[in-house]
Amino acid sequence: MKILLLSDTHSHLDDWIMKHVQWADEVWHAGDIGDLKVTDAISAVKPLQAVWGNIDNATARQQFPEHNRFNRDGLNIWITHIGGYPSRYNANVRDLIRQNPPDVFICGHSHILKVVRDKKLDLIHFNPGAAGVHGFHKKRTMLRFEIVQGKLENLEVVEKERG
Repeated sequence: MKILLLSDTHSHLDDWIMKHVQWADEVWHAGDIGDLKVTDAISAVKPLQAVWGNIDNATARQQFPEHNRFNRDGLNIWITHIGGYPSRYNANVRDLIRQNPPDVFICGHSHILKVVRDKKLDLIHFNPGAAGVHGFHKKRTMLRFEIVQGKLENLEVVEKERG
């Protein structure tokens, strides 16, 4: 299964993002969607898993959860917008993640691309950075990977200069 992971679109959707949506079997969005036209366009062509972020309005919060926990091919996935990082998880998730760690923990919010192994909790942490054009980031980023028989494979960073 090919996964496109993005976050922080802030109402921006363009051909560059949609090209990678077309590549994927499923798209995961880690919040700060902005205008729901973004997720409507994505979900019109591919299955979508998403969460709302701190900039998202009441309509987005009705359509998407704050925390989305699901399984894909034997992997337990948890997506939330504000999650923190290993050894510095956000207070809203800290106790839950320690009690029942997922295999893959995904958040957005920071606009900073990170892939980190949490050795204590035996999980992989992804933050795809920001795919949109709003914010301080210099490069727009997303992650692409595959799930093959319960394992993450072929992880790649997709990036483009802002502007």
